[in-house]
Amino acid sequence: MEIWINPACSKCRSAVKLLDAEGAEYTVRRYLEDPPTEDELRAVLERLGLEPWDITRTQEAEAKELGLRSWPKEPAERDRWIAALAGHPRLIQRPIITADDGSAVVGRSEEAVRDALSR
Repeated sequence: MEIWINPACSKCRSAVKLLDAEGAEYTVRRYLEDPPTEDELRAVLERLGLEPWDITRTQEAEAKELGLRSWPKEPAERDRWIAALAGHPRLIQRPIITADDGSAVVGRSEEAVRDALSR
Protein backbone atom coordinates (compact mmCIF):
# COMPACT_ATOMS: atom_id res chain seq x y z
CA MET A 1 0.00 0.00 0.00
CA GLU A 2 1.20 3.48 -0.85
CA ILE A 3 -0.23 6.86 0.07
CA TRP A 4 0.45 10.04 -1.89
CA ILE A 5 0.42 12.97 0.51
CA ASN A 6 1.10 16.62 1.01
CA PRO A 7 2.20 16.87 4.67
CA ALA A 8 0.58 20.32 4.93
CA CYS A 9 -2.85 18.82 4.13
CA SER A 10 -5.08 17.99 7.11
CA LYS A 11 -6.89 15.21 5.18
CA CYS A 12 -3.51 13.60 4.43
CA ARG A 13 -2.43 13.80 8.05
CA SER A 14 -5.75 12.28 9.15
CA ALA A 15 -5.39 9.43 6.66
CA VAL A 16 -1.83 8.66 7.83
CA LYS A 17 -2.98 8.76 11.46
CA LEU A 18 -5.75 6.26 10.71
CA LEU A 19 -3.40 3.96 8.78
CA ASP A 20 -0.99 4.06 11.72
CA ALA A 21 -3.78 3.40 14.23
CA GLU A 22 -4.83 0.34 12.23
CA GLY A 23 -1.24 -0.93 12.02
CA ALA A 24 -1.22 -0.77 8.22
CA GLU A 25 1.99 -1.33 6.30
CA TYR A 26 2.43 1.39 3.72
CA THR A 27 4.92 3.69 2.07
CA VAL A 28 4.56 7.45 1.86
CA ARG A 29 5.08 9.42 -1.31
CA ARG A 30 5.31 13.16 -0.82
CA TYR A 31 4.11 13.87 -4.30
CA LEU A 32 5.05 17.57 -4.30
CA GLU A 33 8.69 16.58 -3.70
CA ASP A 34 8.51 13.42 -5.85
CA PRO A 35 5.91 14.21 -8.53
CA PRO A 36 4.33 11.33 -10.42
CA THR A 37 5.10 10.96 -14.10
CA GLU A 38 2.39 11.01 -16.73
CA ASP A 39 2.60 7.20 -16.91
CA GLU A 40 2.26 6.89 -13.13
CA LEU A 41 -0.78 9.17 -13.24
CA ARG A 42 -2.35 7.06 -16.00
CA ALA A 43 -1.77 3.93 -13.91
CA VAL A 44 -3.27 5.42 -10.75
CA LEU A 45 -6.24 6.80 -12.70
CA GLU A 46 -6.88 3.31 -14.05
CA ARG A 47 -6.70 1.92 -10.50
CA LEU A 48 -9.05 4.65 -9.29
CA GLY A 49 -11.46 4.17 -12.19
CA LEU A 50 -11.47 7.95 -12.65
CA GLU A 51 -10.56 10.53 -15.25
CA PRO A 52 -7.85 13.16 -14.67
CA TRP A 53 -10.38 15.96 -14.23
CA ASP A 54 -11.97 13.93 -11.41
CA ILE A 55 -8.78 14.24 -9.32
CA THR A 56 -7.92 17.83 -10.23
CA ARG A 57 -8.03 20.56 -7.58
CA THR A 58 -9.59 23.31 -9.69
CA GLN A 59 -9.55 25.88 -6.87
CA GLU A 60 -5.75 26.03 -6.76
CA ALA A 61 -4.13 29.20 -8.11
CA GLU A 62 -2.26 27.13 -10.71
CA ALA A 63 -5.56 25.73 -12.01
CA LYS A 64 -6.91 29.22 -12.43
CA GLU A 65 -3.73 30.35 -14.19
CA LEU A 66 -4.04 27.43 -16.61
CA GLY A 67 -7.75 28.08 -17.13
CA LEU A 68 -8.62 24.47 -16.26
CA ARG A 69 -12.28 25.21 -15.63
CA SER A 70 -12.72 25.92 -19.33
CA TRP A 71 -10.90 22.77 -20.50
CA PRO A 72 -13.17 20.15 -22.09
CA LYS A 73 -13.70 17.04 -19.97
CA GLU A 74 -13.64 14.52 -22.78
CA PRO A 75 -11.44 11.60 -23.82
CA ALA A 76 -9.63 13.60 -26.52
CA GLU A 77 -8.37 15.99 -23.81
CA ARG A 78 -7.26 13.32 -21.34
CA ASP A 79 -3.54 13.60 -22.15
CA ARG A 80 -3.67 17.39 -21.78
CA TRP A 81 -5.15 17.03 -18.28
CA ILE A 82 -2.61 14.37 -17.31
CA ALA A 83 0.25 16.57 -18.52
CA ALA A 84 -1.11 19.43 -16.40
CA LEU A 85 -1.23 17.20 -13.30
CA ALA A 86 2.30 15.92 -13.93
CA GLY A 87 3.61 19.43 -14.49
CA HIS A 88 1.71 20.95 -11.58
CA PRO A 89 1.40 18.23 -8.90
CA ARG A 90 -0.26 20.66 -6.46
CA LEU A 91 -3.35 20.17 -8.64
CA ILE A 92 -3.62 16.47 -7.72
CA GLN A 93 -6.39 15.65 -5.25
CA ARG A 94 -5.06 14.07 -2.09
CA PRO A 95 -4.45 11.76 -0.42
CA ILE A 96 -4.43 8.95 -2.96
CA ILE A 97 -4.07 5.47 -1.49
CA THR A 98 -3.13 2.53 -3.69
CA ALA A 99 -4.46 -0.64 -2.11
CA ASP A 100 -2.82 -4.04 -2.08
CA ASP A 101 -5.47 -5.52 -4.39
CA GLY A 102 -4.48 -3.21 -7.25
CA SER A 103 -7.23 -0.67 -6.70
CA ALA A 104 -6.91 2.87 -5.37
CA VAL A 105 -9.02 5.45 -3.55
CA VAL A 106 -8.93 9.16 -2.92
CA GLY A 107 -8.79 8.99 0.88
CA ARG A 108 -10.45 12.27 1.84
CA SER A 109 -12.78 10.60 4.35
CA GLU A 110 -12.27 8.06 7.11
CA GLU A 111 -14.65 5.77 5.22
CA ALA A 112 -12.49 5.91 2.07
CA VAL A 113 -9.31 5.15 4.04
CA ARG A 114 -11.02 2.21 5.77
CA ASP A 115 -12.18 1.02 2.35
CA ALA A 116 -8.56 0.97 1.15
CA LEU A 117 -7.54 -0.92 4.29
CA SER A 118 -10.15 -3.61 3.66
CA ARG A 119 -8.90 -4.39 0.14
